[in-house]
Amino acid sequence: MKLEQKEKPLLFSETSIPDIFFSEHLSEIPGDYLKIYLYLIFLSKYGKDIKLNDLSKKLNIPLNVINEGTKFLEEHGLIMKKTTGYIIIDLQEATLHNLYTPNLSLSKEKIEQTAKNKSKSKAIEHINNTYFQGIMGPSWYNDIDLWFRKYNFDEQVMIALFDYCYKRSALHRNYVQTVAEAWASNKIKTWNDLDRYYEQQEILNKIKKSIAKKLGRYNGLTQYEEAYIENWVLNFGYDMNIIEIALKRTTFKQNPTFEYINNIITDWHERNLKTPSEINAFLEQRKKQEKSTKELKTRVNKANYEQRKYSNLDFLYANNNKEG
Repeated sequence: MKLEQKEKPLLFSETSIPDIFFSEHLSEIPGDYLKIYLYLIFLSKYGKDIKLNDLSKKLNIPLNVINEGTKFLEEHGLIMKKTTGYIIIDLQEATLHNLYTPNLSLSKEKIEQTAKNKSKSKAIEHINNTYFQGIMGPSWYNDIDLWFRKYNFDEQVMIALFDYCYKRSALHRNYVQTVAEAWASNKIKTWNDLDRYYEQQEILNKIKKSIAKKLGRYNGLTQYEEAYIENWVLNFGYDMNIIEIALKRTTFKQNPTFEYINNIITDWHERNLKTPSEINAFLEQRKKQEKSTKELKTRVNKANYEQRKYSNLDFLYANNNKEG
């Protein structure tokens, strides 16, 4: 017995998308790429063959954006390129595979230990309820577990990580990962570490704004100029009191660059000058040395001049005697 289902006309048919797409992928896809993906799903249902150029015309999207979009969707595991076209990835099957594929790099003991850690479980539950409205995608659980182990964050730091990204409307995996790596590189593991980091960043931002104002950079500083300032503050341990001494010295130079200021401050650091008083004493001493050098040079030049004058007189006197 053969059973058939009557094909619905376009007016009554629908295209379904699994919920896993909304919880795992939607926030990461730019607008035009999303249009491409949705239309590809629609076409795949009918087994339609369409060229990228036709897709460009149909969606009113430039061809280069179509090419970039399909590449993006492929890299993010939403479509797969074949010799004859593309296959739409079954997101439910792919997610299930990722969740239950054994991670051989983890020992059974570590997995059991993580599963039994009630405080981490409560933190994950809080993240789910607070930032995902209770419908956090399954792969987020694996990611959070990985970040706990990789960066040694405590529960408060992990919650703060999601809070930070959520408040910036950037709660997608790549951004969270980037922030997590930045925090880890700054040796943040506990809430106290994070609190000190925030204080440090607040001080740094105030110094950047102050320097920009004093130099008349009302459009802000470049990324490279900010990198100089971060080096002065974070690595050299200098505050605005010391940096301002260097800024004042730019008044003697026309159109001073950040490289010029950096050379001054780096020289102080290499001389192990740590306080404004030490730096001012060094500058005063160098000023006296320059004055002494200038006076010595003046005396030498004067002596040379006198010597040349006497030599010329002797020469003239000798010539007069010969004439006589």
